[in-house]
Amino acid sequence: MELSNRQEQIIQIVKENGPITGESIAESLSLTRATLRPDLAILTMAGYLDARPRVGYFFTGKTGSELLTEKLKKFKVHEYQALPVVVQEDVSAYDAICTMFLEDVGTLFVINEQSLLVGVLSRKDLLRASIGNQDLTSVPVHIIMTRMPNVSICTKDDLLLDAAQKLIEKQIDGLPVVKPVENGMEVIGRLTKTSVTKALVELATDQHL
Repeated sequence: MELSNRQEQIIQIVKENGPITGESIAESLSLTRATLRPDLAILTMAGYLDARPRVGYFFTGKTGSELLTEKLKKFKVHEYQALPVVVQEDVSAYDAICTMFLEDVGTLFVINEQSLLVGVLSRKDLLRASIGNQDLTSVPVHIIMTRMPNVSICTKDDLLLDAAQKLIEKQIDGLPVVKPVENGMEVIGRLTKTSVTKALVELATDQHL
């Protein structure tokens, strides 16, 4: 977050004199309290300052990078998950390729007749199947998919940072966001590298404040 000159001045005044009231800060800058109200609100929301009733403002002592890290650690999966793209386990590899192309995704989640997650199908899985001489229209995806319980998953309340770590460690494009139900897991969303990139862009542009 890039601060204005006035916001930098406010921080310096609070550093040197805090706790200090808004009225005293305004007086130091020869401005009205109403004029400073937006700046004080921004600095408080961003975490540079903290405020206590009947006490005033004080400096938190945190740097910009520390504040960014703190915000990132609060992001949850459900804030950035997208709609899942699923296929039935008896669908052919050919149909799965068509679905992946039409939906413009890199990972398909495979479900059974009860709509429970049974596996994940990646572009690598489909490419591997395509290299052989087999007829892709006759190969069901359950033969080439990665099966449960060897599938990395996340839940909507997981930290985005933890989910991103799984993407890196497993070298995969996406994770199914699941909800535990009787006899298995229901897929309720997907988290991808694009999701994580979106969070970083919002963080850098202060859209998450």
